[in-house]
Amino acid sequence: MLKSTLTMMLCAVGIFSMSATVSLAEDAKGDWVRPNGASKIRISTCGNALCGKLIWLKTPRNDTANPDASKRSRPLVGVQIVQSMKPTKQANQWKGKVYNAEDGKTYTGFIELTSANKLKLEGCVMGGLICKGETWTRSN
Repeated sequence: MLKSTLTMMLCAVGIFSMSATVSLAEDAKGDWVRPNGASKIRISTCGNALCGKLIWLKTPRNDTANPDASKRSRPLVGVQIVQSMKPTKQANQWKGKVYNAEDGKTYTGFIELTSANKLKLEGCVMGGLICKGETWTRSN
């Protein structure tokens, strides 16, 4: 009796854990605003990962710093800047790539849902030893 009760409890915990992970990914999806208010990014699913596209810029401009000269005349609105973010072992955190349109470089990146309305983004160099980031706020 004790063994079957314990087995049922472990199954229930496993099912709850799986549904919590799915809902966290769902919670990260949506529109986010950078702290300076200059841009808005939409996080959505792309395959089995999360990605984010620029959907609004206060001052629209082209991707002039892109290392690919053929892309320098494209508008930044619509560019995927958060790429292939997959869950890490840390709760509410995903790892992938981040394109920085300011310098035209792509970095190893992390996004972390720190609360229902806050999403921390970091771009890292040197294998993650040096990271720089900011916290975005969910857009209404």
